[in-house]
Amino acid sequence: QLQLVESGGGLVQPGGSLRLSCAASGDNFATYTIGWFRQVPGKEREGISCIASLSTNTAYADSVKGRFTISRDYAKRTVYLQMINLNAADTANYYCAAAGPYAYCPIVETSYNTWGQGTQVTVSS
Repeated sequence: QLQLVESGGGLVQPGGSLRLSCAASGDNFATYTIGWFRQVPGKEREGISCIASLSTNTAYADSVKGRFTISRDYAKRTVYLQMINLNAADTANYYCAAAGPYAYCPIVETSYNTWGQGTQVTVSS
């Protein structure tokens, strides 16, 4: 059974950068599509990026396009989310999640069935 653990969150100033990691344990990591989501208390969870299992295809929400980059290291069984030019609107709890194999990944919460525990990102001066 796949398990996911996020890390890399923290406090960063506006304009700063962070790299989040999503480490996977379990079998067949390469067959899973991985997505990143974020949630602010009282608001719905927002899908922000994903990387497909069957290809190198990636997708981004408009709110992060050009600032966030998702990547996968198969040897380390880890998916990364590099975030630059952060602003206060990026403050949230960030989650990674796993879905089945896709050639073009969805950034839709209902497509994912395994979730990590989340890591908090706070952007503040």
